[in-house]
Amino acid sequence: MSQFENVTIVKQANVYFEGKVTSRAVLFNDGTKRTLGIMLPGEYTFSTELKEEMEILAGHLEYKLAGEEWKTIEGTGVFYVPANESFELKIHAVVDYCCSYLSE
Repeated sequence: MSQFENVTIVKQANVYFEGKVTSRAVLFNDGTKRTLGIMLPGEYTFSTELKEEMEILAGHLEYKLAGEEWKTIEGTGVFYVPANESFELKIHAVVDYCCSYLSE
């Protein structure tokens, strides 16, 4: 899906790591939430509360889920992070992403 329709956008940005990672929340009529954001080159660790689908729309990164090896995405790709876990990122080129928060 290349665009969202009938949504509410939260104007205030979520800003992390001194502005090197930013996102905006997109709220859907069914109560679900996604964020659209940009990550600048660097190394970051994030934690989850819900299961997350990380859709990489453009860029170059490595990611590491708990107990797994580093994996690479260059261009586009998707990975899933379990609820209540942390994951590590190494961003090599600007990453454009969409994060979906999943209830399962």
